[in-house]
Amino acid sequence: MNRRWLLNKTNSEFIQHIARTASVSPVFARVLVNRGLKSADRITEFLNPDITRLSDPFGIDGVSGAVKRIKAALKANERILVHGDYDADGISATAIVYQSLKRLGSDCLYFIPERFSHGYGFHPHGVLKARDSGASLIITVDCGITSFDAVAAAKKEGIDVIITDHHEPAKVVSHNGTGEVQLPDAYAVINPKISNLGTALENLSGAGVALKLMQALCGSDDPDMQPLFDLATLGTIADVVPLTEENRMIVRNGLSLINKGNRPWMKALMKVAGVEGRDIKAQRLAYSVIPRINAAGRLASSSEVVKLLTTDSEDEAWELAVWLDRLNAERQRIEEGILQEAIKKLDGKGVPSAIVLSGRGWHEGVIGIVASRIAEKFSRPTVIFSLEGGIAKGSARSVPAFDICKALSSCDDLLISYGGHKQAAGVKLNEPNLLEFAHRLRCLCDSVETGKPADITIDADVSLTEVNFGLIRELNMLEPIGLGNPEPLFGGRMLDVLSPRIVGSRHVKMKLCQRSHCVDTIGFDMGGFIDKLDLYET
Repeated sequence: MNRRWLLNKTNSEFIQHIARTASVSPVFARVLVNRGLKSADRITEFLNPDITRLSDPFGIDGVSGAVKRIKAALKANERILVHGDYDADGISATAIVYQSLKRLGSDCLYFIPERFSHGYGFHPHGVLKARDSGASLIITVDCGITSFDAVAAAKKEGIDVIITDHHEPAKVVSHNGTGEVQLPDAYAVINPKISNLGTALENLSGAGVALKLMQALCGSDDPDMQPLFDLATLGTIADVVPLTEENRMIVRNGLSLINKGNRPWMKALMKVAGVEGRDIKAQRLAYSVIPRINAAGRLASSSEVVKLLTTDSEDEAWELAVWLDRLNAERQRIEEGILQEAIKKLDGKGVPSAIVLSGRGWHEGVIGIVASRIAEKFSRPTVIFSLEGGIAKGSARSVPAFDICKALSSCDDLLISYGGHKQAAGVKLNEPNLLEFAHRLRCLCDSVETGKPADITIDADVSLTEVNFGLIRELNMLEPIGLGNPEPLFGGRMLDVLSPRIVGSRHVKMKLCQRSHCVDTIGFDMGGFIDKLDLYET
């Protein structure tokens, strides 16, 4: 209620020009211009993301060599191990490659490491899995770009490795101060971030990179490529990459397939999530289906999820979906318990500039979600640690103004390991170093303005007469909504609030009037503000 509004302003004559040439309303034209779409041609391409315009996968470094090696393996009937990861992006990427190779007649299998016994990414234990199963080729998905030891171990065993990943590569600072990329000595390395191809491909998820490799292997016009877009959509939305350009094409097409509900996994997951028969958009997928897929990696083994995503059996899909639903409910219960314990630790002590909390027995699989919720609640960088055997394993979440990964690098003498990006990271240290770590992090935060609710960027200042069904139809064309293409926000001024009342348990229903024009509205989860609404009548 007290957040500052920032209004994007553009020359009104230019807005009218865009509205005429693109045949859209002025309000919608302003929304499009705010997204950098400033010509009728760009707007047409954006609103109609056709997968026939997908980029050539062979433009990505390493793809050509990887395709030749995979084709040789198929011809010689070599066994191939697809090595994934335990989050939704890594799982869906695994399913994309595994399903494609099986369709091509490959003798292949997949391996998903477990969070607690293996840890994140491609490590030598994945090589042992390949060796023991007789595989002579490993294809990693959503991991491997910094797996130097694992690739070296594979070479010793005579196993070739193709890395497909989208994470940042390792860099070594050279004598002139620039960071030189260091890559594992794999047979092929496919990562758009090292190919200088621009944002269209650099922003792909792990599943998106896997899709590009299969596009190169199978051919863009192969009809069997089509079903892979729903799997790529899962990974793209789950990994919260920008839903623009190539990602927008993937997700728009994938959501169309998902809404047809022809695949056993989607039918089952939509049913257990309670969204069966509803129009599935990006945000609904993010809040209903994807948490259930991620629950396995947080509490159990994700290998069964690959089975769910690739099965043709509706009975098997239903059985696995019910299992995931139970796991997700358990995850929610554990998460809520830790959240309440964590907030209780803050009670009476005030909220510091950076929140660092720890507890014994706090489940490692959910502390990241707890950190995210606390960071959002208090608008402060937050690190939540699970303590066991003298070691503190933590998940960090930050606010836009504070680079948490850079802050961790300033504390690296206290840490066993860390890694991540500006807004989220993982960290491990010896328990006796916790107090000093918290002190240093708070000192770093003291120089940055945190604790203030984030500003709200408003697309347009509108009158109530402009908010109509025509505008709603236009706004639906923005889908998929997400990072890089946020849900539009409009501001209205000089409004009178009439007859506010509570509906349900926590929602406010009211009438908003502007001069002689009135509309019925609802404010979800705004029940606590009903006694203040008279303050916002103008």
